Amino acid sequence: MKFIDVSHVVEHGMVTYPGIPAPSISEYLSREASRPHYAEGTTFQIGKIDMVANTGTYIDAPFHRYHKGKDLSELDLATLANLSGIVFRADPASRVINPAIFEGKELKDKAVLIHTGWDNRWRTDSYFVEHPFLTEETARYLIASNVALVGIDSLNIDDTENPARPVHSILLEAGIPIVEHLCNLEALPDDGFRFFAVPVKIKGFGSFPVRAFGLVE
Repeated sequence: MKFIDVSHVVEHGMVTYPGIPAPSISEYLSREASRPHYAEGTTFQIGKIDMVANTGTYIDAPFHRYHKGKDLSELDLATLANLSGIVFRADPASRVINPAIFEGKELKDKAVLIHTGWDNRWRTDSYFVEHPFLTEETARYLIASNVALVGIDSLNIDDTENPARPVHSILLEAGIPIVEHLCNLEALPDDGFRFFAVPVKIKGFGSFPVRAFGLVE
């Protein structure tokens, strides 16, 4: 079996989305400061991080969009882990991802991942402008297909110029988690792998970073 990591590294000062603060990573307890508390030669480090939930590669639960939707602590692990995965390669010449990309494929109970290659722009200004996105029609198609989870490797699954955020609204209302800012999807096969994207079990949160990966036999 082979593990393929498809999540970004969270680093001090990195920007995930314009206007959202970058994470601040520091030490709560340094190894040097820990020395008086332990036996000779024994030290520990405790890290500290101050960040918003939507940092790096993260998952959106229904609560992210809807007050009465499930939060992270309420998500069923069956919708986050050991899912049958399938990757669709978007046309790089078009920003708009329509339902036609899924033609002829069975999507029921699968983690549907959209590979656009936009992650190659990560940590550059161009990552934030004119990114690929799904349409409202595509979101409704995915619901009708009974998918388990939807992920994309670009800035947002929605067109950020549309403040209604129809794709988030439609998928999250249906209880379908969304993973954004994926990366390295070119390393995954088109299908025949298992997908995992499990966040910390936090009450009252609708989004949080994940260590997303595929398991290929």
